[in-house]
Order: sequence, then C-alpha cells, then structure tokens
Amino acid sequence: MTGPVVYDPQTLPADDNVDAYTFCVALDGQWFLQKGKMIAYYGEITFDGVGHGRLDRLVAGSFHSPLHAADWVVAEGRGRMLLADRAFDVNSFDLEDGNLTIRSGNLLAFQPGLSLKQSIIPGFLTLIGTGKFVAASNGPVVFVEPPIRVDPQALVGWADCPSPCHHYDHGYLRGVLGGVRALTGIGGASGEEHQFEFTGAGQVLLQSTEQLLDERATGGVPGEPGVPGGGHRAGPSGAPGTPGGPQSPGGLGGLQRRFGL
Repeated sequence: MTGPVVYDPQTLPADDNVDAYTFCVALDGQWFLQKGKMIAYYGEITFDGVGHGRLDRLVAGSFHSPLHAADWVVAEGRGRMLLADRAFDVNSFDLEDGNLTIRSGNLLAFQPGLSLKQSIIPGFLTLIGTGKFVAASNGPVVFVEPPIRVDPQALVGWADCPSPCHHYDHGYLRGVLGGVRALTGIGGASGEEHQFEFTGAGQVLLQSTEQLLDERATGGVPGEPGVPGGGHRAGPSGAPGTPGGPQSPGGLGGLQRRFGL
C-alpha cells in the first residue's frame, strides 16, 4: 500500500500548489497575507499587522484599502509558507501590468509588486500592477469573455474589463414587491432573476458553483472542544453562541444581501 507523501522544506514546491487545496509560498522577502489563511510554515518568518510603523513605506506603496486593513498582515522573512482556506480550491495567478478585481474573501495573499485598492463595488478589492497573488474559490475557476451575464453567487472577479452593472429580468421587476427589490436589492435574488452584466474586453472569473455557505469571521477557529480558542462562545446576552458553519470565500453577510450580491 502506498503511504502519504511527506514533505520537508526541500521537497515542498516553490510558489506552487501542494495539492488542489494548499499552496506553498517560497518566501524570500515580503508578502501580504489575509489573516487566518496560513496553516503552517518553515523558516524564520514574522507577521506584522498592516499599519505597523516599521512597514509604513511598504504599506504606502502597496495597500490602499483602510476598510480591509484589519484583516491583513505582512509576512516577512525566508522559508516556506503553506496557505489554505477550509478545503476550498486554491490557485495562484500572475498579473503583468494588469488590473483585476476580486471578492475580498477570495483573496488570500499577494506580492508587494501589486497594489491593492478598495473597489467601488462593495465587497471587492482591486489589484493593479505586476506580480503573483493566491486566491480561493468554491470549486475550480472558469474564465469567460464578455459580453456575459453572471450569477452573482458564482462571480469571483474580473480582469481588464469595465465593472459590471446589475441586470434584472422582467419577472423580477413585475409588481410593487419586485420594484422595491430592484431599488433596494433586498429580497430573493437568484441568478435566474438577477445577474451581473459584463461588456467590453477582458475576462470574467467564475467559481463552478453558486453555493454560498454560512458566514465565519476572518481568522476564526472552529467551535469545537480541543481546539485552542474554540468551544461554544457566549452570545450577546451571555447565552452560549452557536458555532457558525464555513462561509464560501467572498460571502458578505448582511451587506451582500443589501446590495443583491
């Protein structure tokens, strides 16, 4: 019987997938890393929060999203860093003088050669420049060209094309309730009623499912006995909290529902 593959710092891949769910960064310098996405590392690596004084120059050149600053750290040093996101598919992508907008929850890490900016679309971030980034998706990523209409739950991001607009089917708009939903984004919004419409040149990235799972805080740990920091947490009234299930990358909770995403 063939046993498991056992890795060490010399046999781990460099800047490549270990398997479909784990990516290995060969760190020699600095990377930006979303909290909770590093599962293990070899070597001498330190992690500093975005906004740390020593890193002001790096942050000033590469990180321009105050809304998401608390969710990110800078990994610095030399070694091998393993990234994963709750057994979702993980892949790396290379931008060459490019412009890519991606759901904030899907983006796991990126090189400082890329500049991260806050998109005008709620829940999305934009990477500009040249470098490598690592992203997660609920199933393999599919690349398609505009013009196309996309189920909002299946959208991962888009590259080198204009931001999408909302498209609502006639049946969705019919009646008073449909009109309220169209104006506010509140209410049922399946991909059959409401889509994102892309036009122009570029590429659109889709995950191969439209399933969004329950929300979980960035960096949260399972609420299970034996897990450091786990166990049932008290709710606002002091009653035991109910551990949340995993959230698909990019789930936006109430904000997502408000904007029909």
